[in-house]
Amino acid sequence: MRMASIGVFIGLLAVPAQDVAAQASDSILDFIDGRYEETAEIARRIWEYAEVGYQETQSSVLLQQSLDAEGFSIEAGVANIPTAFVASHGDGGPVIAILAEFDALPGINQDAIPARLPIDGKAAGHACGHNLFAAGSIGAAIAIKKWLQNTGTPGTVRVMGTPAEEGGSGKVYMVRDGLFDDVDIALHWHPGDRNSAAASTSLANRSAKFRFRGTSAHAAGAPERARSALDGVEALNHMVNLMREHVPQETRIHYVITAGGNAPNVVPDFAEVYYYLRHPDATVVRDIWERIEEAARGAAMGTGTDVDREIIHGNYPLMINETLALMMDEKLSMIGGVTYNDFEQSFAEEIHASFDRPSLPLGSQEEVQPYAVGQGYFSTDVGDVSVVVPTVGLSTATWVPGTAAHSWQSTAASGMTVGYKGAQVAAKTLSLAAIELFGNPALRAAAKAEFDRQRGGDFRYEALLGDRPPPLDYRN
Repeated sequence: MRMASIGVFIGLLAVPAQDVAAQASDSILDFIDGRYEETAEIARRIWEYAEVGYQETQSSVLLQQSLDAEGFSIEAGVANIPTAFVASHGDGGPVIAILAEFDALPGINQDAIPARLPIDGKAAGHACGHNLFAAGSIGAAIAIKKWLQNTGTPGTVRVMGTPAEEGGSGKVYMVRDGLFDDVDIALHWHPGDRNSAAASTSLANRSAKFRFRGTSAHAAGAPERARSALDGVEALNHMVNLMREHVPQETRIHYVITAGGNAPNVVPDFAEVYYYLRHPDATVVRDIWERIEEAARGAAMGTGTDVDREIIHGNYPLMINETLALMMDEKLSMIGGVTYNDFEQSFAEEIHASFDRPSLPLGSQEEVQPYAVGQGYFSTDVGDVSVVVPTVGLSTATWVPGTAAHSWQSTAASGMTVGYKGAQVAAKTLSLAAIELFGNPALRAAAKAEFDRQRGGDFRYEALLGDRPPPLDYRN
């Protein structure tokens, strides 16, 4: 089946120029269909590995090996991140990069069945579907590479193996190290419960762990000799909760106490709280963050403790490029949605019945949602990519309609054919988008002009996480 598809590619060279574009589209889709089993196998293996951020050793090796076998040149361990890589094929420009995420989420796991069933001994799961993200992206890259070869089209396709999206900001370090400097356009996608190329921006964010240190003593026998690090954490949390009334309404602040002591009768001499701050504007994030740091210093002063903080990650908001988004919507509409077989329909019905108030009806996975421009209330390190190179993405129905990300239902679908089919839709759409971009210099120029207008002439990239090295142990 694969050899037949490659033959179709070669056959393109013998057809009139005006028919090449249409036949190229058909042949690249046939080729991706012919690789379905390979794509599914990669997705399933990464789902089983379920490796968290900066620890995705097996997942990264699998992806690199798959691309190496297809003739891509591999640069591993980029940006001082052992699991990050860049895989390239082609020569010269334009350079089209495809992002590939592959980290799992800690604290959730689920078998690939339509009822709640954690897998014993498993500490993480692909509740955000990054196993599908990786598999779909490299499927697209391999198809584009074949098309470039067999049509003689100049240009380079590049896979950016980007670890630790979930709170680790892997792409930020890659951007900061200049790995996107020669890229003309960046393409990405994400698993979801619907097919959409809507131009949605995201929230800028910053996170840090605040660590308080005090003096321990017997809580009943010698309380006057103690200074509670937990008091410092609680004082900070109280002040930040008061602050919520006095920040812009789009602000999101959330935290979790990651260390607070071990016994009630021992005053804790160490406590830690992990904060996230989000807002649509990176400048506002910087301003509010200063207030949180001032509150931390005040909490330490008031409780007789010391405090330090470690910035963990920071992301810019996604910068919309409508020139590219409208093109991506057109390509997604050409591909269409996901059709379930009888087994998948039964699986989907059971999953759908588990929702209290599903946001989408069953059957909508076959549709493409209307194009729109809006604000998304999520954060992603793709935002940093989007402010250094024109960037566009889409989402596909890898999950049952109505599924929330970071849920057992999304984890279940990500490990079976419902998810794999959605990844195929993404691979096909990305491939058609890349063909358009390689062959349409006017589109690339329009996208770059919009990018320059949006960003402004005086923009200088400065990572929100500063100059810290990658936090390779942040999931330990």
